[in-house]
Amino acid sequence: MTGDGSVRAVPTAERGAAVRLTGTDLDGRRLDLAGLRGRPVVVVVWGSWCTPCRAEAPDVVAAAKRLRGKAHVVGIDIRDPSTSQASSFVRRYAVPYPSFYSPDGQALLAFRGTLTPNSIPSFVVLDARGRVAASIIGQLPSSTTLVDLVSDVATGRVTRDG
Repeated sequence: MTGDGSVRAVPTAERGAAVRLTGTDLDGRRLDLAGLRGRPVVVVVWGSWCTPCRAEAPDVVAAAKRLRGKAHVVGIDIRDPSTSQASSFVRRYAVPYPSFYSPDGQALLAFRGTLTPNSIPSFVVLDARGRVAASIIGQLPSSTTLVDLVSDVATGRVTRDG
């Protein structure tokens, strides 16, 4: 199941606690969202087997490059049975950010209320304090959509849905 790619914003006053997620990346190195606080974080949910994920990969990579120095980008690879498929995807599309490896999809539980086990592809933008500020459920409409959304979160302009 995928969404339609629409943007959902969370007004500052309605944001919950900071998202807590630790794990390992595709190379077995430790990743921790708490270590990325201080600027927005884009969390990209993907899988090498996901057709929309492959279709949007060039736009996601372009957005990540445009966001360098303004926001952190980290992925969550779900339902790949081994890291070899995921690593092949990363090489093929020149993905410039690390990804949590979550073959069972358990990493998505950290985003309860925002993501479901079937939220792929999807994007969650955390504010500088690590709280869910916005999400895009479904294929990314364009790299500009994500870059503009992160800019809105960073400047406190996220006050609308859609």
